[in-house]
Amino acid sequence: MRTTRSELHRSDRVSSTHGVRRLRRAELPVDTVELARFLIGKVVVHDLNTGRVSGRIVETEAYPVADAAGHAFRGKTPRNGSLFLERGHAYVHLTYGSSLLLNVSSERQGVGAGVLLRAIEPLEGIERMVRSRGKTRVSDIGRGPGRLTKAMKVDLRQDGFDLCASGPLWLGVTPRATSAIGKSVRIGLTRNVHRLLRFYERGNPQVSGPKRLRR
Repeated sequence: MRTTRSELHRSDRVSSTHGVRRLRRAELPVDTVELARFLIGKVVVHDLNTGRVSGRIVETEAYPVADAAGHAFRGKTPRNGSLFLERGHAYVHLTYGSSLLLNVSSERQGVGAGVLLRAIEPLEGIERMVRSRGKTRVSDIGRGPGRLTKAMKVDLRQDGFDLCASGPLWLGVTPRATSAIGKSVRIGLTRNVHRLLRFYERGNPQVSGPKRLRR
């Protein structure tokens, strides 16, 4: 479905009321599961040469220490090194040879674990996001981890960025209240499939996955 100009302008007016400040590392929970829940309602921001794009995080998945489904399970490698950085760093990786995914490192320096950002609610730069994603509804712009990175123009060049520093890709907090947070099993896994490590904002149309996992 094609996004209308009035829909874009209406969304931009709504987002302009949300003042965002940078998150400090000290505010981030050290525990991976706690961090995954904490990040619901927070904001991911990318300051591009062409302007800012940002979105409220509405869905996450935790990949804690010793999780067989996590990329850090078999230890540190050149590919997953960012997962072993102090909490609050970006880990960007390619999956299925086509989609880039954005994760936030968790735990302490040297401990491999992270939180996958699965979906955002667009706030700023919505027209830029639409151009990046092609013709789509606003509710679908960041609905899913691969769509999220396309909309936010995140790629492997941002792997390892400190999301709590004064760089172009960062985490923020907005005064907007977060609705009730749900939890469920993670999506698309073959290992540790029954663990309730996915968190999402209930009732938000940008949350991905089947309907039974969005209630």
